[in-house]
Amino acid sequence: MESPHGAAVSAEDFGLEGPRGRVFRNVTFSAEPGELVAIEGPSGSGRTCLLLALTGRMRTTEGHAETGGLRLPKQAAAVRRIAALGPVPGVSELDPAFTVAEHLGERALLQGRYGSPLRALLRPRAERRAAAEARVDEALEAAGFDPATLPKSGRTSVRDLERLEALRLSVALALIGRPRLLAVDDTDLKLSDAEREQAWALLRSVADAGTTVLAVCSESPGNTQVVRTAPADGEAGVEEPATAPADDEAGVREPATEEPAAEEPTTEEETADALAEARRA
Repeated sequence: MESPHGAAVSAEDFGLEGPRGRVFRNVTFSAEPGELVAIEGPSGSGRTCLLLALTGRMRTTEGHAETGGLRLPKQAAAVRRIAALGPVPGVSELDPAFTVAEHLGERALLQGRYGSPLRALLRPRAERRAAAEARVDEALEAAGFDPATLPKSGRTSVRDLERLEALRLSVALALIGRPRLLAVDDTDLKLSDAEREQAWALLRSVADAGTTVLAVCSESPGNTQVVRTAPADGEAGVEEPATAPADDEAGVREPATEEPAAEEPTTEEETADALAEARRA
């Protein structure tokens, strides 16, 4: 697959306060283009909201961030054009009633109509169809997903896919647009240890091909920069890559500030409120 130029991502004292309090706060980190970054934290700690904020899909209230040289939240619309969402519950979920082929066909159609330059729309129909099919094939190969191996091939319904298969399909759909940044939520949810290794290998291969990847997880793999929404000390921060899990005394965590804020801890209700605001927007 054609390797895009990945987007550098950085944040400084990045935070979001919702109607019921803080969703996430004091997030500070920097990632190079083509890097795999794990956003780690317990459910309800603002992981998904941070993911959406860094892709220009949720407006924050504190600090700032940059994605691909575009400043957030001011240039959120421009960030959305270079960042693609993989599976994000409530935002970019697969339709269980659709077949695999229908999902791929719909995404290719939308990409051809709204994501391509005007000159591409002026090419003959047969040429446009061939280009769309080639782009889909490239995305499927990059995601390691072959519909021909499914029980009903492309006619297999999404509801019949295994969790890892659904993840691969979602990643393939996102890659059809050749984004500079790929954001994936709940990377390790409901996966066995073996499947979790395959999922991280997939995202690592996407990053190695040039696309920056942000992946929400409960437990990050080794050799990956980790951004935490709720570390043990109650303050968001970043952890440098390590070959093995490091304990708090190892000195790899870099808190955003020296004095933790005094607000109450984030709750799942606060995160849900922020997501509801994003959907209304």
